[in-house]
Amino acid sequence: MEIRTVGVVGAGTMGHGIAQVALQNGLRVILRDVEERILQQARARIEKGFDRLMESGKFGEGQKADSMKMLTVTTNVGDLKNADFIVEAATEDFGVKKAIFQDLDKSCRPSTILATNTSSISITKIGATTRRPDKVIGMHFMNPVAILQLVEVIRGVETAAETAATTHDLAKRLGKTAVEAGDFPGFLANRILMPMINEAVFALMEGVGTVEAIDTVMHLGMKHPMGPLALADLIGLDVCLAVLRVLHDGMGDPKYRPSPLLVRMVDAGHLGRKSGRGFYNYS
Repeated sequence: MEIRTVGVVGAGTMGHGIAQVALQNGLRVILRDVEERILQQARARIEKGFDRLMESGKFGEGQKADSMKMLTVTTNVGDLKNADFIVEAATEDFGVKKAIFQDLDKSCRPSTILATNTSSISITKIGATTRRPDKVIGMHFMNPVAILQLVEVIRGVETAAETAATTHDLAKRLGKTAVEAGDFPGFLANRILMPMINEAVFALMEGVGTVEAIDTVMHLGMKHPMGPLALADLIGLDVCLAVLRVLHDGMGDPKYRPSPLLVRMVDAGHLGRKSGRGFYNYS
């Protein structure tokens, strides 16, 4: 199946990043969100992303102009009817995703593949809310999308082999390396990453080390690009908590129990970079 137009649902951090990568690789993009304000912010961020590519010599002025012409932003789900492949990048909440997938199922052509950028929620469960579970698949991009090369591809029980093959082909066209993961809570990336972040938060809560000490140990001692608390701030503490809860509920294992400090910070609205304050202060 040839993909010419990609739909992206959700114009936040992940959504606008997916849209940018699709545009810079010659695909038409229909970017949909519920608020015009969010869409205009996303458009501005995509333009800034292209500006950075131009500064590094990887993109020309004409390429930026041509790519921006390929972008359509909309609040109307019906405008996605012409998309060949859609990636949902909304909040990590099954109820939200269920509503989106049911709307897309009604609005889009029967041939359209519906992918989710979920980092932890069952693809089988999402697919079962539609009339096309064979065309529902997980396509989990890493943040920041424009920089990190990995994409996790996750098949649900009913996902067709053709759907998976098309998803792999699209990932390759976007310059990504696709790795298949089983449809288990957290898949591969977050099954491994989130317990590490959670343990770092426990260590902070118990006074084993300061924020700076914990991150320095992992950065210098383990050669991680950044420490786990700085990474949690980048991901979003609310996202980390949501994934840990999926792991805890899905596995029934107390080792995935979210740190009370993480819960308290999310309750306080200290979500990391996007709110201006998390383990570090960004204001």
